[in-house]
Amino acid sequence: MIRCVTSAFRRFRDDEDGSMVVPFALWLPVFTALMISGIELGAVSARSTALERALDQTVRDIRLGTGTVYDHDSIKAAICDRAEILPDCSQTLRLEMVRLNIRDWSDPDPVIQCIDTAEEVQPVVSFEYGRENELMMLRACFKYQPISPATGLGSALSTDAAGYSVLVAKAAFVQEPI
Repeated sequence: MIRCVTSAFRRFRDDEDGSMVVPFALWLPVFTALMISGIELGAVSARSTALERALDQTVRDIRLGTGTVYDHDSIKAAICDRAEILPDCSQTLRLEMVRLNIRDWSDPDPVIQCIDTAEEVQPVVSFEYGRENELMMLRACFKYQPISPATGLGSALSTDAAGYSVLVAKAAFVQEPI
């Protein structure tokens, strides 16, 4: 009887069927987190590039001063129209335009105000339309929800209480004469 048990144990010990299950089970979460982080990084890069490009194109239109006087809503609509991959752009994009004085320089406020998704009404923050030959800075803050906020890169992104991350784009320009 003991000989039968020991020979069965020896066969079980020497059998290599299924030996890859353990390393597979240990490495699968690592590779899954790596793939999800890659997808998250691609989404963040694409959104950031779209926001930067849309802001630059809109600022170019403003800078050229084709006789059109832009207001907050028209600039926001122009940015959102050009950045089609930004989800809910018109609700989660906030613009701030400030006049900069090059002769009496003071840095603009480093704190960029973004949309607070918990609030009902979102008042327009500082938005001063420039006159000819004035240096202006336009800042855009876009809030979005990460693809997977609990895994990989998504967990490393800073988020607010509602789980939104922030993308910021800035552009400075001089208002051209008409």
